[in-house]
This record gives sequence, C-alpha cells and structure tokens, in this order.
Amino acid sequence: MKIALYLISFVCAGSALFAEKAKDADPERVDADYAIQGEYSGTAESGKKLGVQVIALGDGKFQAVGYVGGLPGDGWDKGERERTDGVLKDGAVVFTGKEGRKGTLKAGSLAIEVDGKLVGSLKKIKRVSPTMGMKPPKGAVVLFDGSTGEHFHGAKITEDGFLEQGVKSKQEFGSHTIHLEFRTPYKPKARGQGRGNSGLYMQGRYETQILDSFGLAGKHNECGGIYSVKDSDENMCFPPLIWQTYDVDFTAAKFDGGKKIAHARMTVKLNGVVIHHDVEVPKSTAASPKKEGPEPGFVYIQDHGNPVRLRNIWVLPK
Repeated sequence: MKIALYLISFVCAGSALFAEKAKDADPERVDADYAIQGEYSGTAESGKKLGVQVIALGDGKFQAVGYVGGLPGDGWDKGERERTDGVLKDGAVVFTGKEGRKGTLKAGSLAIEVDGKLVGSLKKIKRVSPTMGMKPPKGAVVLFDGSTGEHFHGAKITEDGFLEQGVKSKQEFGSHTIHLEFRTPYKPKARGQGRGNSGLYMQGRYETQILDSFGLAGKHNECGGIYSVKDSDENMCFPPLIWQTYDVDFTAAKFDGGKKIAHARMTVKLNGVVIHHDVEVPKSTAASPKKEGPEPGFVYIQDHGNPVRLRNIWVLPK
C-alpha cells in the first residue's frame, strides 16, 4: 500500500511539474508583466534614434537596456549599453539612471527625461524576422512542417501543432543550410541557463545556443552563441514567446584518411541578421551527442527541461 501511494504521489508531482512547464510556453497564460516587457523604439529631441529593451524579472520588477542609434540589428552604434532597474507601481514602471536620467513606462510608451526635461519618446514595437515563414527551396529536406514528427526520433507534437525540444533527425547530413523557427518560454523569475535553455546542433556536433537571452550581452552560452567557441557579433535575441529564426550555412569538417584537414565552418543568422560570418569551429562543442568525424550527422535540438517550441524546419544539403 505504501509503495502504491508513493507511486501515485510521484506521478501526480510529475504531472504538476509538466503542467507548470507547459504554462511557461503558453502565450495565453502569462502574467501582467509580460505586456510591459519587450522592445521600444523612438527618437531623442536631437533626432538621434534610440532603442530600449525591457526585460521582465518577475513580481513587477524590470530591467531596461538602452541603445543609442536604435535597437540591435536596427541601427545600434555598438556603443556602451546602459542598464537600469525599475519597479511597477501605480500602473507605471520608473527607471532611474545615471546623471539625472529617468524613464517612465506606461501604456506602451516610454518617456525619457534628463533633469526633469523630456528628451525622448519611444513606443513599443514587435519585430518579425525577415526569414520568418521561409519556404523550403527546391531540393530541401523538410524535417517538420507541423503535420508529422516522423522525421525525428523522440518527436512530441503539442496540441497547437508545434514540435517540442529533445529530438534528433533520422536523416543525417554533411554540409548543408538549415532553417529553423523557435520560441523560448517565458520564465521571468529564472536566471541564466534556467531561462529557456536548448540548442540547435549541426551534425549533432556543433551547437548554436537557444535560450531566452533577451537584452543580454550575446555571450557564447547565450542565444545565438556558438557554444564554448564564440560570442555573437550582436545579440539579436527577441523577447520570450516571440517566434524567432535560425538560418545556418554549415560546412562540414574535412578529413583525409581519418585525419582532419579542415575545421567545420558556419555562417549564422539569428532573426535575419548575420551574427557569425564564416566562423571556423575547431572542435565539437560542449555536450555534443556526436563526436567529430568524417561521417554525416543528425540535426539535434537539445532538451534541458525547458519547453521550447519549434516549427518550419528544413535542410538544404550542399
């Protein structure tokens, strides 16, 4: 009887955990902070374009990241970013920065003041990747179009027709181009690698990270990074629960008689912007499920226990 009760308790706890994780992936089950976080774009009185990314940190707490020239991929001058914290109170979030700067965010508008004088006004925007919905070209292998998961080992499809993380393709590839659309979960109280971690592996060997890294620096272990090898040139990660795109042009490592004579290389676009241009990848990246070698390899989307959603996956062999 005790064993039976333990098993029932274990199953119920597992079901509750699964339901909680699934909630993180559902745009219809977000908290009030979700509507505030996001990207804001506008101009200063000087006419210079400005961009701000507002990150939800849970319980009405936020961090704003300011960009001169515009948002990443939309004019940012690559200068220093200013980070300020704010708290939701009486329907507005107030950010207090350096040298008398202050931002007040309310109803989708962000007013920026310096010493009490209005110097800039920004509006909330929602960007869409220019490669979103890209159709597979002639000769491409369609791995997932929402109709079936038969091209992957371990495929699980959600009720709304999306593929869950933790799959590897049955077909293997050498050099190729891959298009993949993904959506990270909304976990405002999580930090670092707990905030929607997954990864896209070319040949099961070389990973470009999937993570909610919205507003972060763009390190190798953040979204867009070539894990354990190279930081992104620019952090093009969109907010969580927004569909994003990876487009990777991958050249396999070359071998002669079992000896490697050329490293793998890749050019990576995140949300339509090149963040790695023809980068040499000298080794299989950390935690890769397949060792480096001359044979082709599978497409692998890593499972780190976070509910990442996937769609429109196709591969064009070279």
